[in-house]
Amino acid sequence: MEHTQNVLVVGATGGTGRATIDALLRRGHQVTAFSRHADSLDIDSDRLTLLNGDATDPDDVDRAVAGHDAVVITLGITENPVRVRLFGAARTPNDVRSVGTRNVIAAMRRHGVRRLVVQSSYGVGETRGSLRWIERLFFSLLLKPQIADTEAQELEVRGSGVDWVLAQPVHLTDDDVDDMPFASADGQVREWKISRKGVAQFLALAAQVPDFVGQSVALSGTGAPAAA
Repeated sequence: MEHTQNVLVVGATGGTGRATIDALLRRGHQVTAFSRHADSLDIDSDRLTLLNGDATDPDDVDRAVAGHDAVVITLGITENPVRVRLFGAARTPNDVRSVGTRNVIAAMRRHGVRRLVVQSSYGVGETRGSLRWIERLFFSLLLKPQIADTEAQELEVRGSGVDWVLAQPVHLTDDDVDDMPFASADGQVREWKISRKGVAQFLALAAQVPDFVGQSVALSGTGAPAAA
């Protein structure tokens, strides 16, 4: 049964983070948006708290995690992937996912918070061997450092000892579609794209229910099954 709770969203100003806040608020939760520029969010709700902080700073994260029932992590690098691949990220550490997640897990242990939902990426960990050749090429040429950090992030999550869920979406879009995605613990994919709003629906659900705990869940569009 679903119930309202206090949920922290780490990486709240990114596209998926912003959508996740909306999805959680629609479910009636109290939400804390945590990001370096959380106060830039233009969301009008008396159930939303905006908290500026750096996910790579353990003290900032510790203060943010205290008092929550669940944490959703949507950390990532939003800069142009070509520039990041050639020169590194200008505004965000290349290891923001793994370091931020490590800090969150440590704070969760200290404060007794159990539920952790993390947005990862399809093609990492259990689904590494399920990528099509085009994604393998894209990962190798443009996203290699970011994928390596996501792999490290997943290792942190799996060894955390908390009630974790790893969400692995395929290609993200900004389409205005918030249907619940096709979710598969076996790495199956239907459509090779999914809206951030659809991913957010799953993240909000996984923060509430026990159905996905301890699983890596592939998220894809709900169309016809993808060709092998």
